[in-house]
Amino acid sequence: MHGTMQINERGHLQIGGVDAIELARTYGTPLYIYDVALIRERARAFKRMFHKHGVRAQVAYASKAFSTIAIVQLMAEEGLSLDVVSGGELYTALAASFPVERIHFHGNNKSKEELQMAIEAKIGCIVVDNFYELELLQQLCSAHEYTMPILLRVTPGIEAHTHDYILTGQEDSKFGFDLHNGQADKALQRALASSHLHVLGIHCHIGSQIFDATGFVLAAKKLFEKLSSWRDAYDFTAQVVNLGGGFGIRYTKDDDPLAPEQYVEQIIEEVKRNVARFQLPFPEIWIEPGRSLVGDAGTTIYTIGSRKEVPNVRQYVAVDGGMSDNIRPALYEAKYEAVLANRMYDHCEELVAIAGKCCESGDMLIWDLPLPKAQPGDYLAVFCTGAYGYAMANNYNRIPRPAVVFVEDGEAELVVRRETYEDLIRLDLPLKARVKK
Repeated sequence: MHGTMQINERGHLQIGGVDAIELARTYGTPLYIYDVALIRERARAFKRMFHKHGVRAQVAYASKAFSTIAIVQLMAEEGLSLDVVSGGELYTALAASFPVERIHFHGNNKSKEELQMAIEAKIGCIVVDNFYELELLQQLCSAHEYTMPILLRVTPGIEAHTHDYILTGQEDSKFGFDLHNGQADKALQRALASSHLHVLGIHCHIGSQIFDATGFVLAAKKLFEKLSSWRDAYDFTAQVVNLGGGFGIRYTKDDDPLAPEQYVEQIIEEVKRNVARFQLPFPEIWIEPGRSLVGDAGTTIYTIGSRKEVPNVRQYVAVDGGMSDNIRPALYEAKYEAVLANRMYDHCEELVAIAGKCCESGDMLIWDLPLPKAQPGDYLAVFCTGAYGYAMANNYNRIPRPAVVFVEDGEAELVVRRETYEDLIRLDLPLKARVKK
């Protein structure tokens, strides 16, 4: 179990001092429950190591993992910055009154309207991804007579996923300026030539669900080699080095990620080594945790319904959600652990497959899950659904999206209400009547 989870005297799963079964009965299922204390602890852990080393830094929550007004306000309370990747995420941040100077705007195809929104809001930084955006942003800033701070996103030729690292001469990616073929150099020259762009530094992102710091160390070496050449060629010194996010979490017993402090400490040490090696000023370090802040703080509660037995093959147990509230198993074969939240003390008796209710054979949440003999009306709690669950939720089969509840210190707060059937058709327009000829 994770964070503040406990088993209460009724044998129920308890999160943040609140009975998860009572929450399910109050708000319905499927239901996303977030452990606020765990989110706060993670945010403080990332910041603590920078403070310990006396290093200037920004820890920016990558809000694509889970973006709502409430979570953005929680990150503001914890003094984090915010990474947005669309006009919608920026609009959410502005609606939440997040400090605009701490908003960073990512994305490989920002529209004119999105960039104008960012300029008019005077956000803290735009991470420029390509030459088209560089030119468009220059034009818009000139028209607004405004100078925008930017980072240049580069592909350092390092791809990381869990324990695997691939180094290539030229990264095959839709993101960023290539570090090795001259694109990044050309981008810097163009940006420095603009009177309406202020280049703060450099950015990279090497992957997701990374379990150790090796990739970040390799990426830092590549970035500082480039920064050294930029100093010599263009008299440019970076104020900011952003090493991105991708810090992993534990979904199952097979996952073994580092603690936030360990990632940060190794990043700081590598930056120190490269600063000394190239005799560069020590930059402000930015990182972008998303999943590692909210992933294992989220739990989804389902109500169990039908069963199906395929003799000598498999027992299927169906829940009242599925790929409409957690599409990751269908997209990525993501693995999860789960329990019967209303029967936490019962012993496991069978191995079952947890099926969703969508009309797709691929709508399977967990293939092999040990459980007590599950009955209709039992509650299944699936752990670590806080990242990319609600964010990627959808209305396939016209299923309404679930509610979201925050729990902390024995209190529960509804932060996203459950969609209704009326919500599903709110934007629909009827077919216009046609006169038959």
